[in-house]
Amino acid sequence: MKFVEEIVVEEFLPTIRSQLAGELRERGLTQSEVAEVLGISQSAVSKYAHGDVATNDRIADDDRVQELVTRLGEGLSSGDMSPVQALVEIEVLVRDLESPGDLLATLHETSVPQLAEHDASFRVHDPESAVRSSERVRSSLRRGLRILENASGFAGLIPAVGSNLVACVPDAEDVDDVAGVPGRIFDVKGRATVPGEPEFGVSEHVATVLLAARRHGSDAAAAVNVRYDPALLDELAERGHDLAEFDESGDVASSVGAAVEDTPTATVLYQTGGEGIEPLTYVLGPDAEAVARTIRELL
Repeated sequence: MKFVEEIVVEEFLPTIRSQLAGELRERGLTQSEVAEVLGISQSAVSKYAHGDVATNDRIADDDRVQELVTRLGEGLSSGDMSPVQALVEIEVLVRDLESPGDLLATLHETSVPQLAEHDASFRVHDPESAVRSSERVRSSLRRGLRILENASGFAGLIPAVGSNLVACVPDAEDVDDVAGVPGRIFDVKGRATVPGEPEFGVSEHVATVLLAARRHGSDAAAAVNVRYDPALLDELAERGHDLAEFDESGDVASSVGAAVEDTPTATVLYQTGGEGIEPLTYVLGPDAEAVARTIRELL
């Protein structure tokens, strides 16, 4: 009898630690600094560096693992990511790889062949659990926020009311199912400033726009608001985005819904303002990273 958790401990963990240790060393961290970041001993770092720890080639060669190692190495070495944030992102990837038919599940079945012969639908972990869905959303938001923070010129797109990058769980029904930046993103001396970690239920306005669009046919799962600029809209249209205007002077949810029904493929929603209402543009997308990349490409 062997549990999938044993595969994680015996094969996945040594492999990703080895890769991360090598990545961090290549980025200039000392052996003691790597040990501190990874929460392991210097002797363990030395063993990883000299190849004295057995690793799994199938795990090491997986594109998702390699992409994560590169991203974590960049974030941890620069200080833009904390070890706790890195741990959460690794946990999210582990849960994905444990899904039926995926890498860790396959390795598990290889070590316990009887599992493959099991008649029932065998699911080691429920890939659609609420906890996992929430962590995926937060992880995607963190990556999207890093893209925006590092995008030169993004601060110039932040409206007076501030921007917010939001994303929702698959079955989102209300603002509590949408995560965003508490307090919004503001321009502080020409730099986009994110005041805190993503949380659920903290963005009523942008969340309302996203939810209204989804209720009326949009498949978007993330959105960001930026300042209104006709030139910006022209650029988005040239890049293949469908635009739809809505009226924010009335009920926002209803106005957004009507706009999306008229233009079901809209990925850019905008309103031109009114008395006491700042004109704004909303860019929608499948996830927070995609939305952030759309904004970065405009700069």
